[in-house]
Amino acid sequence: MNGINNKTDKELAFLQDLFIAPDWGERFAELIDEHIKVPDEGKALYVAAGTGGHAMALQERAGRKLEMLCVDENAECVELAEAKATVTKEEIRFTQSRLDSLALADNDFDLVVGNASLIPTPRMRKMFSEMVRVAGPGAMIALALPTASSFGEFFSIYWEALHNTGLTNHEADVEHLITELPTVTDVEQMAEDEGLLDVSTWTRIEEFDYKSGEQFLNSPLVAEFLMPAWLALVPEDMRADLSREISRLINEERHEAEFALSVKATLVVGQKAHSY
Repeated sequence: MNGINNKTDKELAFLQDLFIAPDWGERFAELIDEHIKVPDEGKALYVAAGTGGHAMALQERAGRKLEMLCVDENAECVELAEAKATVTKEEIRFTQSRLDSLALADNDFDLVVGNASLIPTPRMRKMFSEMVRVAGPGAMIALALPTASSFGEFFSIYWEALHNTGLTNHEADVEHLITELPTVTDVEQMAEDEGLLDVSTWTRIEEFDYKSGEQFLNSPLVAEFLMPAWLALVPEDMRADLSREISRLINEERHEAEFALSVKATLVVGQKAHSY
């Protein structure tokens, strides 16, 4: 594992459908399900819908009078989602679009839901702005994302592994990864800065357990969706040694117990103001 994502979009789409959505994605989906009431009719938008499983569940709950549009950047995810929707005969549409530059009109949706659980923080903020832009006056907007203190167990080991392999000039990169994650207060402020009313947040800690360092590094979530960004600034020829040291430290620190990667899953919800 070298920290570079060498998978094709099609391979990533199948990995997302088989491994990411049923576990990682489900934790964030549950937050949305607990706190968002889907309207019975009108138009809804799901941003970063992946292979569409959660969006189709929301559509089924709402009924056929609700028009649901889903967008994702990976065209292969869109194609896979369309195939699933055809089989289930759901009244739902999928399209490919940049998440931080939605090819959609202003003020058009009665509900906008987004899953930024795997979106880098700088892009997440622009994605949220786009969600607000396309929401209609009075619409509810909901975004699920990881917030500060997520991945703390890994970042501690990562810093130590950099030190042990002589990559001390990259220790600041770990500090940046830690501080880049927004706090819940930051997320609330972001929503208020966008002009949303009645902003609320909900948070819960989710754990993902691994029996060894090797299992952690080779899991699809880590290897294909998290680690490429975490190792992006490390020289490519040093990544193999660094990965081995990360694995060794995980095995050393877990003391026969499972290694838990914890994530602070947060949902922020607000209402777009009515225009006058």
